[in-house]
Amino acid sequence: MKDGFLCLLKPPGMTSSDAVVMVRKKLPKGYKVGHMGTLDPEAAGVLPIGIGKGTRLFDYVSDKQKGYRAEICVGVATDTQDATGKVIATGKGCSEEEIKAVLPRFIGEITQRPSMYSAIKVEGKRLYEAARAGEEIEVPTRQVTIFDLRYVEQTGENRFLLDIDCGRGTYIRSLCADIGEALGTCAHMAFLCRTYSGVFSIENSVTPEEFLAQAENEDWNLLPLDAPLSHIPALHLGQGLEKAIRNGNPIHTANWKKRPEEGQIYRMYLGEKFVGMGETENGDIKFRCVLMQD
Repeated sequence: MKDGFLCLLKPPGMTSSDAVVMVRKKLPKGYKVGHMGTLDPEAAGVLPIGIGKGTRLFDYVSDKQKGYRAEICVGVATDTQDATGKVIATGKGCSEEEIKAVLPRFIGEITQRPSMYSAIKVEGKRLYEAARAGEEIEVPTRQVTIFDLRYVEQTGENRFLLDIDCGRGTYIRSLCADIGEALGTCAHMAFLCRTYSGVFSIENSVTPEEFLAQAENEDWNLLPLDAPLSHIPALHLGQGLEKAIRNGNPIHTANWKKRPEEGQIYRMYLGEKFVGMGETENGDIKFRCVLMQD
């Protein structure tokens, strides 16, 4: 059985759904597969995919911090805020020194207004669907966190590479447009690559070609089920509790020397084997997700 997480290095042109379909085709019928953190079709980079029992852990995986490398094109604005849109405005370019000078303004908690071509829902409809239908919707602002924003290099006339470490919900397209405004001109995101999402990074990712070759040889390079859960405290149980765990029965802790914290979620282990997720309730540990593996 294949259970775990695949860290796929998605190329431009492939949708996140396409990636899931590609993986599902290599598994027995009915096998569960799902992705975490949608990447725009034209963006590249890390796309975490849960396989089998991995799909049951999405609610526990930490992806609060993500990293991106973006190319910003200064002096040109598009209706989508990226290179796929129509040019709607042009302005002056900028120097390397000028863009370096404005970047510190965007580090910390900032206010963003997502693009009309983003996938968020407003009034029950995804914004990109409303935009393509020609509808006018007031897009609400949101608070997002930029942990770090670093200048990398100039790639061409009025084109610069930036590295961004940010929290969930940050729109890099909107960030590029806002940087252009801070420069007294306009800008759009010319290219985007997600370099990491939580523990999933380019370093532990595989390309679609590498994945297909591994699947053909039954050599699946999956991260273990507990790999993205290290932010959650662990509890190691004795072998005598195996039957209770398999049945999903509560684990009584009244006689424990050190009782677990009430209301705390734990990674549960039988010895050193990861067996699921539990939460303390009224002094007992109740399993929220049993993942016993033979």
